[in-house]
Amino acid sequence: MNPAENYILQQTEPFRSILLHVQMIIEHTISDVELKYKYKVPFYYVNGRPFCYLNKSKNYVDIGFWNGGHLTVHTELMVTAGRKVMKSLRYTTLEEIQDTILKEVLLDAYQVKDKKFWK
Repeated sequence: MNPAENYILQQTEPFRSILLHVQMIIEHTISDVELKYKYKVPFYYVNGRPFCYLNKSKNYVDIGFWNGGHLTVHTELMVTAGRKVMKSLRYTTLEEIQDTILKEVLLDAYQVKDKKFWK
């Protein structure tokens, strides 16, 4: 089994369900993503470049965007948590996920995927 998929399946509920749902949304929205296991978390790559990661923290799931500094859609819903460039969406329950918003952020991130990490 892929280590990234194993990471997701080993999580306790509700985090496993959140991760599986987000995984499905990502893979159906961005067709050319590749799921890898990097930095000890599931990490999506597009054309060999980092795109976003999934991380289960203490009490939430973090969907972090590599080129977060370039994102312009739904930034008011994103968390920086002291990070200078990375931005993320955080979910504590499956019900919090608004598929439309997640898809719009993913498409925005895809549009800036080739920009440099730093603005």
